[in-house]
Amino acid sequence: MKSEIIAVGSEMLTPYRQDTNSLYLTEKLNGIGVTVAFKTIVGDRKKDLVNSIRTALGRVDILVLMGGLGPTEDDRTREAVSDALSLKIRREGTLVAALAARAAQWRIPLPSNNLKQADVLDGAVILTNPNGSAPGQWIDTTFEDHRKLIMLVPGPPSECKPLFDEECLPRLREIVPPRFIAKRTLRAAMIPESQADKLLAPVYTTYTDVETTILAHAGDIQLTLLCSKSNPEVAQRRVDELAGRLEELLEDWLYSSGGDSSDSLAQIVLYYLGLRQSTLAVAESCTGGMIAERITQVSGASRSFLGGAVVYSDTLKHAFAGVPPQMIAEHGAVSAQVAKALANGIRLRTGATLGLGVTGVAGPTGGTEDKPVGLVYIALSSAEDTEVIEKHFRGDRLGIREWTTQQALDLIRRILR
Repeated sequence: MKSEIIAVGSEMLTPYRQDTNSLYLTEKLNGIGVTVAFKTIVGDRKKDLVNSIRTALGRVDILVLMGGLGPTEDDRTREAVSDALSLKIRREGTLVAALAARAAQWRIPLPSNNLKQADVLDGAVILTNPNGSAPGQWIDTTFEDHRKLIMLVPGPPSECKPLFDEECLPRLREIVPPRFIAKRTLRAAMIPESQADKLLAPVYTTYTDVETTILAHAGDIQLTLLCSKSNPEVAQRRVDELAGRLEELLEDWLYSSGGDSSDSLAQIVLYYLGLRQSTLAVAESCTGGMIAERITQVSGASRSFLGGAVVYSDTLKHAFAGVPPQMIAEHGAVSAQVAKALANGIRLRTGATLGLGVTGVAGPTGGTEDKPVGLVYIALSSAEDTEVIEKHFRGDRLGIREWTTQQALDLIRRILR
């Protein structure tokens, strides 16, 4: 069965607020074998909301409407559903009493506009909301001769999530045919998205019963494989079979295939450091601490990550990592020589097994013809050797720093594995 989630509220069409509930609801719906085919955000204009509801009911079996159930004039979800389905609205006495009791408990007056939260659509089942004043509603109805399940749930996450879990999911499980969604996530580093798709598409497009999506960001590729079947073993077998073939094609770019999308590149680096009983320290210039920040996001990072220094100025490159001033004067702060000196110097200063040095031109200013914006040097030092790579990244300042961070972590992974 297919579903759609409509988030209601003009505030989510501004730069200042975003819908996060739909991610949670998608996970819950997928867990019972329901595919989320569409997600829509609609403002508070009633006509637009009515049109969105009718469009959704014309293409999915299950519709979840979030928000617009409050007491204010712009809370119009109930009225929009009424118009879309030609359903009458009644004021439920038990809900009026509950609103009055709630106001008395808080020792506040009950404004007349609050009473609209007691309005219930004909044929709807009231869904109890112990965390707020607006109850949800469940409607099992027919639209254009097809059965439709409609849920109205409050917008605040603290109300939406528990109400959906306690009131909506049990009802859906009784109705939805047994269906299971198997999932695997593969992650690869530093392969361009277009190259990844050109490499993998000839394989994954032959698995028509497995949905494959590719998400790319700053040198990180995430492939998500989903297969829905009535038998969980069959679904998992199809996903695992495709995953195995894609793993072979990705070769050295692949860094995680265990299926957990939270397996970050930093986690993999820490895993290899622990496996080798090695430690790491960093000296960062253009990345300004972003590498250390990504590593320390992982719980338990202190077992392998000693720390390091942000060596933005030439003075601190010398003071914290021992880079000779004459080397900077001769080759420039952005150079292979300085990157190697940073890596070696921070390793020796901290006693780490490995030292990482990064220097570059993040832009948008500071570039020259010889050393343009996006030029980066990354070095990794051990007691035996120091490896340095030169990269030219495109993008804005943040993008160049993110790409540099990803490349640095991937260099450590490749050397340690």
